[in-house]
Amino acid sequence: MQKSLHINPDKCTGCLQCEMACSYENYGVFATAKSRIKVFDFHETGRKVPYTCTQCDEAWCLHACPVEAITVDKVTGAKVVNDSTCVGCKVCTISCPFGTINYVQETGKVQKCDLCGGEPACAEACPTGAITYIDANWTGLNKMQAWADKLGNQTAA
Repeated sequence: MQKSLHINPDKCTGCLQCEMACSYENYGVFATAKSRIKVFDFHETGRKVPYTCTQCDEAWCLHACPVEAITVDKVTGAKVVNDSTCVGCKVCTISCPFGTINYVQETGKVQKCDLCGGEPACAEACPTGAITYIDANWTGLNKMQAWADKLGNQTAA
């Protein structure tokens, strides 16, 4: 069963635990600047929205990489950057329409979410359930439920 990160911005409080967990998982330090997930703060509305690589089926980053440094993890389905192959050309950052691949000045390489090998630290650290790791076929279930609630559907007898 393929799984994916599901983000519910309505539950995000902006605590940044996801960013801290990600940076610790990948770099061994608590530094939000090193996180592969970011929480955007929309000051005008007060909304906080976690955002990271969506692991696109049609992964433009993977196809754009001239040295084939981005490959698909056979277990998780994540598109993963191989640091030893990456030459830091940044073509993948340009090809990603969502801006979720970042160039890291210190290493001269790019970084993106790799789903932590199937146990995403961001989802485990999120205290409100704004980030969950669920069956990829059901990522729209909450939206369907909310729509059904708006329509006033009755529960089964």
